[in-house]
Amino acid sequence: MRRRVGVTALAATVVLSGCTSESEAAQTPGLEARGTVLTTVQPARQDLTNQISLAGKVTINPVFGLAAPAAGEIRYVDRKPSTTPVDRRTWVATVWVKGSPRRVEIPIGSVMAGRLMDDRAPVSKGMPVVSAKHIGYGIVADIDSAQAYRISGSVESIKAQIKNGPGPFECEPVGTIAALPAGSLPAPKPSATTNPAPGSSGAPAPESGEDPGAATGGEGSEPTGLQVVCVAPAKTRLINGSDVTLDVITGRAENALVLPVEAVAGLSGKGKVDLVIGADKQRKTIDVELGISDGKVVEIKKGLVGSETIAVPGPNLPTPAPEVTG
Repeated sequence: MRRRVGVTALAATVVLSGCTSESEAAQTPGLEARGTVLTTVQPARQDLTNQISLAGKVTINPVFGLAAPAAGEIRYVDRKPSTTPVDRRTWVATVWVKGSPRRVEIPIGSVMAGRLMDDRAPVSKGMPVVSAKHIGYGIVADIDSAQAYRISGSVESIKAQIKNGPGPFECEPVGTIAALPAGSLPAPKPSATTNPAPGSSGAPAPESGEDPGAATGGEGSEPTGLQVVCVAPAKTRLINGSDVTLDVITGRAENALVLPVEAVAGLSGKGKVDLVIGADKQRKTIDVELGISDGKVVEIKKGLVGSETIAVPGPNLPTPAPEVTG
């Protein structure tokens, strides 16, 4: 009797171990070769709107920046300080480009707050060169660097809604979104020596009949972070410090060729994508020109025709090598 029980137990053990071995073998997955692309996408076409929601506040006398209209040399116009806002667009600096002047003007309702560059300094297009101050109420919304590249083009329109207050209403954008350094307002020099002789690198003399005290005011401006500044319609009742939601639209595109943002390196201007080529799914990184983005997809303006297969995620910068210590 004991012998039969022992044989039965041994047989059961053999059967169980055999089942376990086969089960383990069946559960072992096959692995793709290192570097094989597992997720891909093809470009698609759709209408696209670059629309961003920002949280802002009503602010008194907000500071904003004016950018260089072209790359060249900046020359500032010497003026006496004034706290009176201008009633027409007023010339405060000139960017000289190969002997051709490009004016920088502050808008109606503002005063010049500071010079952001040294006189005669080289500047690039889009660089903040002048700070201005809107006299009265304005609306200011801080933005982060990721949002900045979506708003870096011209702002098409802004709608504002004050929490528990007026709105929605159109809010006129002013200035550049770029962060500003501290601005300075040096004392004007005597009129006999303020203006260099005209030429390819000199600034022209002030326009005749222009009020020399109409364009500057204050003792310079404080630095700012990245921000959007806009001005509400004159009849809109504003209260300083009130919370505001801004709906910012920077562009629209019809029937645009798009890719998911995860498939693209970059969100504005020049970017890169990885083409998937051949049966072995090899990656090839190519350059593309990017347009607007809604945060989910990004417009591909040049570089693709629409039939390509693109790897997801897109190309990344190589990881820096670890520092060697000791």
